[in-house]
Amino acid sequence: MLAIAGSLLVEISLPKLLFAWTVSLVLPAVLLGLTPLVATAWLATVSGHILALTEVGAALVLAVLAVLGWIGWRPLFRVAETNFWSLNALAVQPAYVFCREALRHLAERTFARHFTPAGRARMRATSSAVAGITVCGCAAFIAILVWPGSRWIGTASDLTVPHHLIVPTLCNAIVLVSCYLTLAALVWGFADASMDQPFDLAAFDTAPAGSRTWRVAHLSDLHVVGERYGFRIESGRGGPCGNERLDRVMARLEAIHISQPLDLVLVTGDMTDAGRATEWAEFFDAVTRHPALAARMMVLPGNHDLNIVDRANPARLDLPFSPAKRLRQMRTLSAMAALQGDCARVDGAGKPAPTLNEALAPYRLRIAAFAESGGLRRAAGLGRVFDDQFPMILPPDTEDGFGVAILNSNAETHFSFTNALGFVSAEETRRLTTAISRFPKACWLIALHHHLIEYPMPVTAFSERIGTALVNGSWFVRKLRPFGPRIVVMHGHRHIDWIGTCGSVRIVSAPSPVMKSTDDASTHFYIHTLAAGPDGPLYLLAPERIEIAGIELRSAD
Repeated sequence: MLAIAGSLLVEISLPKLLFAWTVSLVLPAVLLGLTPLVATAWLATVSGHILALTEVGAALVLAVLAVLGWIGWRPLFRVAETNFWSLNALAVQPAYVFCREALRHLAERTFARHFTPAGRARMRATSSAVAGITVCGCAAFIAILVWPGSRWIGTASDLTVPHHLIVPTLCNAIVLVSCYLTLAALVWGFADASMDQPFDLAAFDTAPAGSRTWRVAHLSDLHVVGERYGFRIESGRGGPCGNERLDRVMARLEAIHISQPLDLVLVTGDMTDAGRATEWAEFFDAVTRHPALAARMMVLPGNHDLNIVDRANPARLDLPFSPAKRLRQMRTLSAMAALQGDCARVDGAGKPAPTLNEALAPYRLRIAAFAESGGLRRAAGLGRVFDDQFPMILPPDTEDGFGVAILNSNAETHFSFTNALGFVSAEETRRLTTAISRFPKACWLIALHHHLIEYPMPVTAFSERIGTALVNGSWFVRKLRPFGPRIVVMHGHRHIDWIGTCGSVRIVSAPSPVMKSTDDASTHFYIHTLAAGPDGPLYLLAPERIEIAGIELRSAD
């Protein structure tokens, strides 16, 4: 862990990190601590004027405030939700996850031989609760320690000598953040402890006679580079050079498709290594050589497509107002439109919902102008375009058919330490559940980039345990639980193959066919068969493992 942190600190721009943390954390904390003092001083000043109003005047003031609140609640809710989960990602999640995984790591190293699958699940639940209590206690201790220096009621005289407010403002901010951490860690820990714990899938299903089946090739984390022998960020030059491995994956898929047709080729994110234009060009060069596969392909955004600022220096960060993040979003959205723009629909609640190409039509000229010339103003003008396209829905062809839901699970982040974290918003989840509910007899494949929770896989190094799952994973699993028997969730991000369950929700994690191997080593991916029987549930059949052989390396004379 120290080695990882040290390498990041060497590569990162410390002045820019200081500025970004000041804007994202210090400034909001100061505002948070200052607000009670300024608000109480202001109320004390204006309360006399409000009380002096007639009853009609006071009613009009309240009515105006109510109207403004009604008009502005949705954008304010979006801002509040984004900042709420950002605070969790920066404050609660790291402390809680570090403590939870340390407890799990210690338990597994000490009692590994004695754990049954059920015992491992109980240990995971217990460690979540203990971690929540531990972080809660530490945060409460800090709040008690700082409390004597805090002050919550301001006066009009305070506004004339603002330097007197520096110490109480900082103490207020520490107390408020610590109190939030106290409550949030406790809630988070017991939420993880009480949720359905993950288990390896006990057995695959057998398709009932006469059931309709769908064959899905599941690819993920291709990490396409823009130069022939370019290294990849996570594997350096230890992994396959260039994109030749992807070419062989596509050729093998086409041969399989000719003999046993595929219904869907799903790529669950990280198509590119850093979202560069040259990488997207290389990706499309590989895809368009196989038009039959391209016609069946659906892709979704990964953190490398959106959140990596510089592939030559992965620790570099964007400032919060940088247009570079918006440019990577528009590149990804344009790629998705090119592949699935005429079939995917973007509003699960609409009747009928527009296709992705129809939804993007009003913005095409603005996107083109931004891609050509950049600029803060053009970037700000496209602020909600990316988020508003999710989930993308491929609706079932019949009321009891098979639908696909494509999600964006990337957290809004500009920091190298958090650019791999996942998050699914409440609005996106509401649209998803609405779309599924409109077809109560249909079966669904739900695809996203990030893993929902950390899975029960033994590891040897503690650094491997600090994952980057969904920040709100336990909440999202609970939202999926009512649809469990007729959905399968597929994702990438971890570069591992794991198939398991969280209660009734079945989860499929895809390995990367290009990462974690040397040029001469083989890689693999899976083709999954899903079946829908006459009684409604979606059946997950045993997958077909497809090996991609390495290239034979000749030794030098």
